[in-house]
Amino acid sequence: MAFTAKDVAALRASSGAGMMDCKKALVACDGNMEKAAEWLREKGMASAAKKAGRIAAEGIVDSYIHMGGKVGVLLEVNCETDFVAKGDDFKAFVHDVALQIAAANPLYVKREEVPQEIIEKEREIALAQINNDPKMASKPDMVKTKIIDGKIETYYKENCLLDQAFVKDSSKTINQLTIEQTAKCGEKVTIRRFVRYNMGEGLEKRNENFAEEIAKATAKN
Repeated sequence: MAFTAKDVAALRASSGAGMMDCKKALVACDGNMEKAAEWLREKGMASAAKKAGRIAAEGIVDSYIHMGGKVGVLLEVNCETDFVAKGDDFKAFVHDVALQIAAANPLYVKREEVPQEIIEKEREIALAQINNDPKMASKPDMVKTKIIDGKIETYYKENCLLDQAFVKDSSKTINQLTIEQTAKCGEKVTIRRFVRYNMGEGLEKRNENFAEEIAKATAKN
């Protein structure tokens, strides 16, 4: 069954889901509006979208220690009420996100946080790689631009938490996991901020062993 732009707009108005999600739902359901609305609800997209404008000022700060104390994460996730924040489902979600940060080492929560100068630098590097490749250097500028855009998208997927594939289920992203959690608890859920600690990060490693240290001290005397 075919569908039009008006059908997408109508589904968006009735469900509160995003335009692209509504289009996906109609494609998946062969243009059937009723089934598409049900598809959105099953995916948690409809109810989550309607809650996007709410204020989430409650929540918890969770910690996760990995690899025998080698990696640590502090994470703040917000919801709307203290009741939900104390629930086991919410705590399990936050713990999974903390585990994700420990395992996948994102640099930002979302792509909007990435400084523009970082993206521009990545574009410069990608263009230089293309121009230094004999097979790619002669490609039209339009093709090069598409390749660079693809590399930037990959950068987001690797470095932005919400764009990363969930380590426990690679079929969904952390953003999709958050949408599902919003639908499950009935409140807006927001991953606000995190800090990831890697033991010894930023410290210069000493290459000298104890015997060499003693030998140096003896020589001075």
